[in-house]
Amino acid sequence: MLQRYFFLGQRDKVNLNYKMMKYLLSTCIICLGYLTISSSCGLNRHFENSRRNTEKEVTNSSIKTGADRYTFYLPLLKEKKIGVITNQTGILSNNVHLVDFLIENKISIQKIFAPEHGFRGTADAGEHIIDGKDSRTDLPIISLYGNNKKPKPEQLIGIDVMIFDLQDVGARFYTYISSLHYIMEACAENNIELMILDRPNPNGTIVDGPILEKEFTSFVGMHPIPLLHGMTIGEYGRMINGEKWLKNGIQCNLKVIHCADYNREMNYSLPVKPSPNLPNNQSINLYASLCLFEGTNVSVGRGTEMQFQIYGSPFLPKSDFSFTPIPNFGAKEPIYKNQLCYGENLTSIPKVNQLELKWLIKAYNSTLDKSKFFNDFFTKLAGTKKLQHQIIDGVSEIEIRKSWEKGLNDFKEMRKKYLIYK
Repeated sequence: MLQRYFFLGQRDKVNLNYKMMKYLLSTCIICLGYLTISSSCGLNRHFENSRRNTEKEVTNSSIKTGADRYTFYLPLLKEKKIGVITNQTGILSNNVHLVDFLIENKISIQKIFAPEHGFRGTADAGEHIIDGKDSRTDLPIISLYGNNKKPKPEQLIGIDVMIFDLQDVGARFYTYISSLHYIMEACAENNIELMILDRPNPNGTIVDGPILEKEFTSFVGMHPIPLLHGMTIGEYGRMINGEKWLKNGIQCNLKVIHCADYNREMNYSLPVKPSPNLPNNQSINLYASLCLFEGTNVSVGRGTEMQFQIYGSPFLPKSDFSFTPIPNFGAKEPIYKNQLCYGENLTSIPKVNQLELKWLIKAYNSTLDKSKFFNDFFTKLAGTKKLQHQIIDGVSEIEIRKSWEKGLNDFKEMRKKYLIYK
C-alpha cells in the first residue's frame, strides 16, 4: 500500500491521506474501547477475587487459634521440658511453625512426636514412618503410627509437659483424634501435663452418621460417637477425659488453650493441608461422606489432583466423567493405578451440611458385581454392620437417617458439657 502511495497524484495523495487518517483513527478508537473493556473486566475480576480473598481473610483473621494465643501458654512452659505432638498444620498466623516459635522463645523442647503422615505431613495414609531427626532443628522425632501409636514410658522420660497441636477435620475416622486418645492415656499414666492448642473444626456445624458400636473399635474409630462429631479437638479431649474413655477410667491433667473470636458457625479455611489427600476446602467438606468408599471397590480419587472430590471405578457404568489414577504425592500405589475409572465429579457442588449417603447408594446400585462392592474395612469406617446391611437391603436414605436419630440425640445431649464454643 505504501509503495502505491508514492506514485499517486497530489489530489489522490490528499484523499488517501484522509482515508488513512480516518482508518487509523477508527482503529485507535476500537483498540482503545477494547482495552478499556478488558481493563474493566480485569479490574472487576481483580476486585471480585480481592473481595473473596478478603472475605476469607476476614473470617480467618478474626479467629485466633490456640497456637496464636501464646501469651497464655508461654509463661506456663518456662523452665519446663517439653514434648510436642504436631505436624505441618502446627503453625501460627504468620506461618511460623510452632516448634520454631517455641525454640525462638527459649522453650526447652526435648522431642517431637508425629502422627499419621509424619511430622512434615508427607507420608501416604497408613504408610509406616520411622523415627528420625528434624533436619531444621535436629530434634528427635518419634512416630506415633504403626506399632507405636502410644508413647512408651521410656520415650517420655524427662518430659514435664506435652503440647498437642494438630488440625482435625471433625470425622471419627480421621486418626488425629485417635492419636489424641493415646497421648492422653500415656500422659495420665506417667503424670505428665497435656496442653492442647485448639483449632477450629472446618466441619464444626455437622453432627451426623451412625454411632460407633463398641465391638467395632479400631484406630479409625475409638469412641461411641457419630461419624461427624462437630467438635474441636480441644472439646473432644475434654470429652475423652470427662467420659473416662481412657484405659481403666484414668484421667489426664489436661489444659486447653481455647481459640479466640471463634464459633462453630464460622467458615474456616485451613491455611495448610491437614494431610496429603485433603488438598482444599471442598475435599475437607466431602471427606467424611466419600471416605466410606474406602471400604468398597470404588476409588475416591487418590492418585489424582481431585482427592475426595470425585469417585469412580472400572466396575461402574460408563459415564461422561472418567479418571485414571497414577502415583503422586500422597498416593504411591493408588487403587486402580493406570486403570480407567468411571464415576462422578463433585468438585463444584455446593457445600454439604450432613453426611451424604446418596453417592454411596448410587454407586452400589449401579455397580456390575454387587458381591464385590464392600470389603471388611467398611464396617470399621461405619462403626457398625447395620449401614452395609441397610444399603444391601435397599433401605431408603430417609429410613437410614431415621435409624440414627436416637443415637445422635443422646450424643448431642452428652457433648453439651464439653463444648467450649457456641
